[in-house]
Amino acid sequence: MALPLVIFAALALLFWFRLGDSDISRIPSALIGRAAPKTTLPPLPGLMADGKPTPGIDPATFMGKVSLVNVWASWCVPCHSEAPLLTEFAKDQRVQFVGINYKDAPDNARRFLGRYGNPFDVVGVDSNGRASIEWGVYGVPETFVVARDGTIAYKLVGEITSQNIEAVLKPEIEKALKAGS
Repeated sequence: MALPLVIFAALALLFWFRLGDSDISRIPSALIGRAAPKTTLPPLPGLMADGKPTPGIDPATFMGKVSLVNVWASWCVPCHSEAPLLTEFAKDQRVQFVGINYKDAPDNARRFLGRYGNPFDVVGVDSNGRASIEWGVYGVPETFVVARDGTIAYKLVGEITSQNIEAVLKPEIEKALKAGS
């Protein structure tokens, strides 16, 4: 009777130790170094910047520019936390900021950007989630650095924080900027 209990306890501990260190930011992406998906997404209806409609995404969006692509939604709790940081980060004019609005109601998405500011030069609406699947998105938020040649240079799974901006995103963007100059 004691042996099955010992075996169960040993297996439980093994699973706990193996699964307990489940840092989702460590999930690898098979897309690193490959061309960004040929995504075509419509613009967010009614979203304006400088009196003009903010454009949607097409395959040419990523060519010739280093881009930071953020997959977000108004219903995503971590997206609310990262939004002010992303808006501040978007002041870097060397980088194009691209938003993929994931499975969101347009009114809610516009209200979200109105509340926190719109960091994006381009916003595409992924109402059914297909484009996000092509990008290898596990959940929102996720962020990608896309090099000037249109290849994915880096993927961040989870919320943008001031720590990962400084430790990871800025260095990855600098590498992408230097590689294409």
